[in-house]
Amino acid sequence: MPDCYFTRSPDHPILLQLPFCIHPLILGTLMTDKENQFAIGVDLGGTNMRIAAVDASGKQLELITTSTEVKRGRDYVVADICDAIRALRKKFNGQYAFAGTGIGVPGIIDMETGTVLQSPNLPDWTNYPVRDEIQRRIGSQVILDNDANVAALGEQWMGAARDADSMCMFTLGTGVGSGIVLYGKIWHGMTGMAGECGHITVYPDGVPCGCGSRGCVEQYASATAVKRMAIEAIATGKAPELARAISENPEFSSKVVFQYAMEGDAAAKRIFAVVGCALAVVLADMINALNLPMYVIGGGLASGWEAFAPTMFEELRRRSYVYVATAPDDRLPTRKRTLITRALLGSDAGLIGAARLALM
Repeated sequence: MPDCYFTRSPDHPILLQLPFCIHPLILGTLMTDKENQFAIGVDLGGTNMRIAAVDASGKQLELITTSTEVKRGRDYVVADICDAIRALRKKFNGQYAFAGTGIGVPGIIDMETGTVLQSPNLPDWTNYPVRDEIQRRIGSQVILDNDANVAALGEQWMGAARDADSMCMFTLGTGVGSGIVLYGKIWHGMTGMAGECGHITVYPDGVPCGCGSRGCVEQYASATAVKRMAIEAIATGKAPELARAISENPEFSSKVVFQYAMEGDAAAKRIFAVVGCALAVVLADMINALNLPMYVIGGGLASGWEAFAPTMFEELRRRSYVYVATAPDDRLPTRKRTLITRALLGSDAGLIGAARLALM
């Protein structure tokens, strides 16, 4: 017996048209084709880019990694991207149906036109219609989105938030990126700029930020901020161990500060307490406003979880009554919970999320 479906009339959305029927064998073929799809995800960074073929189950079939030759201009970079897409598409086209290409780009994007309006890592891409340019060269669908958004989508699909339909992710790196996923889809807002949580103010009269504001969470919870705070502490003479470390290590970084914090150095521990407090403030704001089931923290500085998480959770309980009412509690196993956890996919989150854009 065929499976029958009703569709809504385009002229009268409230009215149902006559049913159409799909034979089970045809329906099975359509479902199998969808399951047998693959997409290409592109994670475009200012230094490196990674291009991967990903199947409909989220399995990475093959990865191409190359440097982003920004100095050679955008045409050279786009040509590299297109060459990699063609190579992967040719290799897997016989085994899978090709769904298209998703690209995560750092910067501000016009979602309707697929134009990069501004990118700090790609200076000559200002007002560049990259989606149309790549589509023209490869002859297939391309979907463009912000890199933090696609990382969030990757974690929601295959990572730490795979059991949550909605989530928010913070990526703690050179800056603080973030993305919001609502019911499996990226929340873009009116112009595609929703989810800029890294520039939520946590201290109104705090450190000036490159965005033009002051006291943004990015100035307290990024790898750049940790290094800056360490240098400031050294300048006061109150961080002798860090002073010795910076004099001995020309590649002094947030990782070094984390190591000292885990070894019990008081100055380093104070710095990561600042990180935890800043994250608590922004998480409290997001939890109170959105009441999402999960918040994921990723990026390079997330490796310092053990140093900042205790302060973060302690402060969060003081700042969000919604969190207090929904925090995990073994005594109340059936209560809906607000979960805050580390990301699982690492640098693959952007790749997986970019491919997901095309598979959706």
